[in-house]
Amino acid sequence: MKTCAYGLPRLGKNREFKKLVEGFWKNSLNEDDLFEGLSRIQQENIEKYQLKVDSFPDGELTLYDPMLDTAILCGLFTPESLEEYYALCRGGAALEMTKWFNTNYHYLITDFSQIANVNFRLNLNHFALCYKQGRFPSVIGPFTFLKLSKGIARDRFADLFLSLIEVYDEFLNHVEKIQIEEPAFVLDLTPEEIALIKEGYGRLAGHKSKITLITYYDSVDWIEDLVNLPVSAIGLDFVRGKATFDYVCKCGFPEDKTLIAGIVDGRNVWRNDVAESVEQIRQLGSKVDKLVISNAAPLFHLPVSLAGEEALDHELKTCLAFAEEKLEEIRLIAGCLKGEALPQKMRSGSYGQNPDIQRKVKSLKQDDFVKSVSLEERRKIHDAEFNLPLFPTTTIGSFPQTTEVRQKRAEFRSGQLSPEAYKEYVEGEIDKLVDFQEESGLDVFVHGEYERTDMVEFFAQHLEGIATTQAGWIISYGTRVYRPPMIFGDVSRPQPMTVSEIAYAQTKTEKPVKGMLTGAVTIIAWSFCREDIPVAEVAYQIGLSLKDEIHDYEKAGIKMVQVDEAAFREKAPIKRRDWPSYFEWAVKSFNLTTNTDPKTQIHTHMCYSEFGEIINDINQMDFDVISIEASRSRGDIIGHFEDARFQRQIGLGVWDIHSPAVPSQDQMIDIVRRSLQNIPQENFWLNPDCGLKTRQWPEVKEALKNMVSAAHQLRT
Repeated sequence: MKTCAYGLPRLGKNREFKKLVEGFWKNSLNEDDLFEGLSRIQQENIEKYQLKVDSFPDGELTLYDPMLDTAILCGLFTPESLEEYYALCRGGAALEMTKWFNTNYHYLITDFSQIANVNFRLNLNHFALCYKQGRFPSVIGPFTFLKLSKGIARDRFADLFLSLIEVYDEFLNHVEKIQIEEPAFVLDLTPEEIALIKEGYGRLAGHKSKITLITYYDSVDWIEDLVNLPVSAIGLDFVRGKATFDYVCKCGFPEDKTLIAGIVDGRNVWRNDVAESVEQIRQLGSKVDKLVISNAAPLFHLPVSLAGEEALDHELKTCLAFAEEKLEEIRLIAGCLKGEALPQKMRSGSYGQNPDIQRKVKSLKQDDFVKSVSLEERRKIHDAEFNLPLFPTTTIGSFPQTTEVRQKRAEFRSGQLSPEAYKEYVEGEIDKLVDFQEESGLDVFVHGEYERTDMVEFFAQHLEGIATTQAGWIISYGTRVYRPPMIFGDVSRPQPMTVSEIAYAQTKTEKPVKGMLTGAVTIIAWSFCREDIPVAEVAYQIGLSLKDEIHDYEKAGIKMVQVDEAAFREKAPIKRRDWPSYFEWAVKSFNLTTNTDPKTQIHTHMCYSEFGEIINDINQMDFDVISIEASRSRGDIIGHFEDARFQRQIGLGVWDIHSPAVPSQDQMIDIVRRSLQNIPQENFWLNPDCGLKTRQWPEVKEALKNMVSAAHQLRT
């Protein structure tokens, strides 16, 4: 039984990728240093593959984002230096960014409406630049690239796709073997799109180079046509694509192709049930002549290795497998088919269970999800309470986390700094931030989140039923990393989590200070979630915990609370037919969390999302103010809210904090003026498009000065 794997994390066990690229940005490393370091990462991944599996792509690395690489590979962008490459990622001309399918990875979007003359051509110079110089490179497929781009008129898609196929056809002349990844094949495709894919891939037939076609994240609805595409091997996701698995078991697989069976979960950290996987492979083996065992999705969604996670509970650790352990699972499944002993089964029983929490969820009634006071009545209450000016200004929550802040937090966690000394330090930072916000002229303050490492990890560390790691880093976008927690049991809040710091900040100013929470959907989406109970129940458990936190805010005199749901869209299932059930519990979990005193103004924040697709579902979330990205989309995103007759207030993200570029006052005003064409001015706030944790203080000071000045000019 042969094995293969793909998608090992590019990050490196000690975040070497992040350090190399950011070192180049800071001019502490030159171009040679960067490429030498990237070579080491790539070689280390190759060696890991070689130890465990029979085959793998040896050209997977990117300098920032594979979708950008694809755009450059086909000649849409032609950077002549690394500086020009990274300008597309993070400069003033940075491409728009959004979530990759329903994961927490972000990719850079190619907007065809911004390209004057689309002329696809193979850019081999780029291939060396972006480090896909292996004998077996892996590339994003042409259909996925175009499907996830924007600005393509429907009547142009077919012509663009067939033109792009010509680039891939030419590229095949330069490689012996290639892995083409087409995750967009699992989307809801039209008959016309399926016919187009068949025509396009038909034009790639006849090459000596072998094509391995991989698709993942869900089942393929047109599997009968997919398996007959003219490629040598096809990889399918049998973890989240049960319908695809059932089809192959019933109908078989073409004799002239290899089936790469995605049987090991590449998106969650729980160990495979090896006995079950072995049985699945045996079922497939009765119908398939050429069969290879593999992971079901790219392994970059997982931390690199469990090695070093000594602080994890032993019983929990025996249930986990990160990327390197997933390689071992692939090898183990193949070994068991050859006669090796099956490993011990995963945990079961009462581990992590809390009967009191289970009873609370079961006793929820419809009234728990519906506020007793309408949006209109709450608006009157809030206007009278806060008396804010037109275009009120605020920020999303976090402020720059300096080296000193991170050092003090590390000293506290290691025991070098006492709780009393750490509390004194954090309050000192809050004092300075309140003074800064007063001087800046902001209308609504935040406390800065100096005590928080990450918007999900922080809450995970204060909730029962969730575990965190020491070094379980994964990439969110570019070089931005975070450590997803693991929801392993019933979730509860043993004590207040954030009240002390925010209540302290409120004592230092007459301006309102927002309480800052991360919503249940985002906590789930940015964690590795348990799979033994329905995810809706997990969401309601977290929602009840957050609701208790809001009650404590209210007792402490906090009158505004922001519940961030940055992942509200990204968590939606890939298949549209599954959306109604998802959005039902997602909306209900938010409304459960925020069903508190109507005098409390509820804010929420959402990151880069295709709002047009979900605007009606957003409208079912009973918040008062939503803050969104508006800078990279230049305010055009507001049209979606107009179409939905949106009556709630909107915080326009007029500053793209994912770029070091500082927008001018006029640029911010331009975004607002575009938005005013759609929504009444009294419904707008001004804010950055996300938290400021990753930015530097000079950028923050200048950008917020421009934002407040823009608000003053707009008021006049």
